[in-house]
Amino acid sequence: MIRVLLVDDQPLLRSGFRALLEAEDDITVVAEAADGKQGVDLARMCRPDLALVDIRMPVMDGIETTRRIAADPDLAAVRVVILTNYGDDEHVFQALRAGAAGFLVKDITPDDFLHAVRVAARGDALLAPSVTRMLISRYVSEPPGGGVNRFVAELTNREREAVVLAARGLSNDEIAASMVISPSTAKTHVNRAMTKLRARDRAQLVVFAYESGLLSPRTGAR
Repeated sequence: MIRVLLVDDQPLLRSGFRALLEAEDDITVVAEAADGKQGVDLARMCRPDLALVDIRMPVMDGIETTRRIAADPDLAAVRVVILTNYGDDEHVFQALRAGAAGFLVKDITPDDFLHAVRVAARGDALLAPSVTRMLISRYVSEPPGGGVNRFVAELTNREREAVVLAARGLSNDEIAASMVISPSTAKTHVNRAMTKLRARDRAQLVVFAYESGLLSPRTGAR
């Protein structure tokens, strides 16, 4: 059973999300919060598998909520997915850096929303296509930073290849097919790369791949 915490200041949206989620046999909503501070408190109390967090809320916004959940060792298993009405929200990058596992635009279809919840709950990165385009456009105009390069130097060639493929959005099975290895070996490469890069999850691999220059928005893998 996937245990979900809803954090959104709009009661009508929370009710809609709850109804949609609880109609599924494998998902349950364990709590609702109307602002980020309540969200952090309830995350500590309920220990959900997934927190769906609105990016713009009173008292504490979604970025700070994500940062506090991600920084709490007791909440290491809680994955945060940011919800927004704005596909090109300027805070997307900050949210991912704060530890968000993914980012969804609220106009997503119900089927895609439910699929996204399951994808995020099992540990895969989750970015709406419009958000991915925005991230790439940011790196077109801004040169990659060198802050993670010392960690990238620790990667083996196969781990670097796995990072690039994961950052392009490929699943472990797709990475395995591309690298001509088994899915379990692909998963091992990705997990070892995440450990070496100090990445909380696969979503941060997207950020690190661009920051380090492993992936170029203009040319693909370097």
